[in-house]
Amino acid sequence: MAGPGSVGSNGIQGATIKVMRFLAAALLLASGTMLADQKLGKPLTLDTITPLAEIEAHPGKYLGSNVQVRGRASEVCLAMGCWMTIVDPVGERTIRVKVNDGEMVFPKSAVGKLATVEGKLIKLDLTREQAVAQARHEAEEQGRKFDPKSIKKGVILYMIEGAGAIIRD
Repeated sequence: MAGPGSVGSNGIQGATIKVMRFLAAALLLASGTMLADQKLGKPLTLDTITPLAEIEAHPGKYLGSNVQVRGRASEVCLAMGCWMTIVDPVGERTIRVKVNDGEMVFPKSAVGKLATVEGKLIKLDLTREQAVAQARHEAEEQGRKFDPKSIKKGVILYMIEGAGAIIRD
């Protein structure tokens, strides 16, 4: 019979149960973390996040370069998931992330979630007619009303050609 301080069969069983509970809890936490991240497209490779304020202030510095941005997904293309709009943490700046149809699909469930996206910064210099056509198309996709008179002139847009993204709950 085992006395106090000795390891008997009950002591080993108790230790084994504690270890198993610990491992089960650790596995549950780890699986919850993995489930929270939805990885889309290519793996992210950059180490530095470029703030949207920096891109807005100095777009020429980043034009044609790969950048990584982070913010809340505020809108996703409802038709094909081919674009997503990211809003910075302050909620003042936005940037559109566009992908080729079918290469990567942004889920509708991404809206409101934290998104980290990588891709090449591009510039679109649209005439008024092109801007009207783009806005009309987007309004149709999103089920919104659109008044062409709301666009007075051409616009310059900066967006990211998305290569990869992580959507986090």
